[in-house]
Amino acid sequence: MVFGGQKRILLVQADVPERLRRGAVSPCGFSLVELLVVIAIIAILAALLLPVLNKVKLKMRGIQCMNSHRQLCLAWRMYSDDNDEKLVYASENPWDPATYDAAWITGTLDFDPKNRANWDPDLTIKKSPLWRYCGGNTEIWKCPADHSSVIVDGVRRARVRSMSMNIYLGGWGGTYGGWDRSMGCVWSDFKIYLKQSDLHNPGPAKIFVFLDMREDSIDMGNFATCMAGWPDQPERYGFFDLPGFYHHRACGFSFADGHAEIKRWRDDRTMPPLVRDGLVVDWFASPHNADIAWLQDHSTRKK
Repeated sequence: MVFGGQKRILLVQADVPERLRRGAVSPCGFSLVELLVVIAIIAILAALLLPVLNKVKLKMRGIQCMNSHRQLCLAWRMYSDDNDEKLVYASENPWDPATYDAAWITGTLDFDPKNRANWDPDLTIKKSPLWRYCGGNTEIWKCPADHSSVIVDGVRRARVRSMSMNIYLGGWGGTYGGWDRSMGCVWSDFKIYLKQSDLHNPGPAKIFVFLDMREDSIDMGNFATCMAGWPDQPERYGFFDLPGFYHHRACGFSFADGHAEIKRWRDDRTMPPLVRDGLVVDWFASPHNADIAWLQDHSTRKK
């Protein structure tokens, strides 16, 4: 019995390569050099893949943003269809409380935690005349790339909205508000669209309804395009509000015909550095800015 066992042990040992019995190479695991090579390869692959993954992430956010724009613009159109083609106002008239219920959204955003309009959709979004057409979805009111928030009683709360409406759709409660001349622009020279049928000039495919505003420029529910210099005096161009650039120097838009697109900005002046948790200076001259020419062309027309 013992002899047989010894024989089996000898046979097993004979099957093991001489270099393993001497400890020259371990039958399992990696050497230090092999581990370093593997780590280096992984690092190279990660460096190659991360930019690709980031581009995919940005593209997915863009697709999600466009979907939100289409849904909100559909709600805008459904309201109009149910109300004899009447358009909701881009903003309430602050001097006329009777206009509040007909504005697409009320409340002014800032970064004050005591201002519930910043973070409470029950106070703003759910009181909108468009809310009944939104399928109970508050997410379509904000670009997924907008991570702005306020801290309320020690809890960080996301702000409710990044979308604003073209001021020339309904104006301030159907009026031009308190401004007439600003930056050399006579507001009353330009159309305020009050009904769907008014959009024939230049056509619904050419007029934007919603856009994503940057977190440090958004306040009331409207985006006001400065029309100074339109159509052929680019030296007079300027901004009253600043559009977003959440999508790699680009902004989401929806149009009165229902389509949505992402517009890439060409001029760096359209994208001043972001002011975190505060408001940027968004009222300034910007002569010969091609982005302003595009905004003007897609906002309104002269009367």
